[in-house]
Amino acid sequence: MTRPSLFVTGASGQLGSRTVDLLIAQGANVIAGTRHPPKNGKVPSRRADFDDPASLHVAFEGIDRLLLISTDAIGRRVAQHKAAIDAAKKAGVKHIVYTSLINPAGSPAVFAPEHFVTEKMLADSGIPHTILRNNIYTDMLLMKLPHAVETGMLAGLAGNGGVGYVTREDCARAAAVALSASGNGNATYDITGPAVITQEELAQIVSTVSGRQVSYVAITPEALRKALSREIAELVVSLEYTIAQGKLAVATGDVKKLTGREPQSAIAFLQEHRAALTGPEQQKAHQ
Repeated sequence: MTRPSLFVTGASGQLGSRTVDLLIAQGANVIAGTRHPPKNGKVPSRRADFDDPASLHVAFEGIDRLLLISTDAIGRRVAQHKAAIDAAKKAGVKHIVYTSLINPAGSPAVFAPEHFVTEKMLADSGIPHTILRNNIYTDMLLMKLPHAVETGMLAGLAGNGGVGYVTREDCARAAAVALSASGNGNATYDITGPAVITQEELAQIVSTVSGRQVSYVAITPEALRKALSREIAELVVSLEYTIAQGKLAVATGDVKKLTGREPQSAIAFLQEHRAALTGPEQQKAHQ
C-alpha cells in the first residue's frame, strides 16, 4: 500500500521540527511546510505561508493528512487558520490534526478565543479532524524559574491554581502519532503532564531541584505588569488569571493513550535541565 502523505505546518519551529524528526524515525512519508523552505532539508519541503493563502493551496495538493500547528501570530490566527482549513478542503486533505489549548472556551487567556474559533471552523468544515488540546509547556518554565531561583521568590497571580504542565517533547510525540494514524474519525485529546501542579508545589519542586529555597509569593497585576516587557505583559497576566480560575488544572492519560508512554513529570524535566535553572556559579556551590 502507498504510504499516506503527511504534511507538517510550522516545520521550522520547535514543535514542528521535532514532530518531523519523529515522523522520519517512523519511516513516514512526511513533507515539511514553512515560509522559507531550506534547499537541502531533512525531508521534502514546500512553501506554506499562512499570510499567503495561494501558497497554502499549492502546498497542500496531494496531501492526505495535515498537522496544523497553531501559528504564533496572536490576533491574526483566526484568519490564518481559516486560510489553511479552506486550502485543505480545496486540496482534498482527508484529515487535519490541530494543536489547540486546554479548555479554550471562556478562558481569560488572550490567545484562547482564537483556538476556540479554530476548533469551531474545523467542525464546520466537514473535514475529519483530531484536536490536541495542549496544556502549558513545561519547557516555558525555564524562562521564569531562573529568576525565581536567583531571588528566592516565584511571584504570580495564580493563587492556588494549578497546571498540568506537559513537555514539548510529549506534545510532539502525541502529534506524530495522531498525524500518522490511519483512522479518520473526529477526536479530541487533552495533552497534559501526569499531574496538576500548583504554584506553591512548583516552588517546592524548584527548591528541591536547585538546592535553594524558593517560595511562592502573590503579587498584584500591576506589579507583574511592571516586571514584564510591554509586549508580553498582558499575555502573561491573562495566563496567570487562567491558572487562578483552574482552566489549566487538567491532567489526563491521553498522552499515554496516544503514544503508549507516560508523559514526563515536571520534576523529572527540571532535574534534566537543572543547569538552566541554577547557572554555573550556583551549580558549583551545590556540588
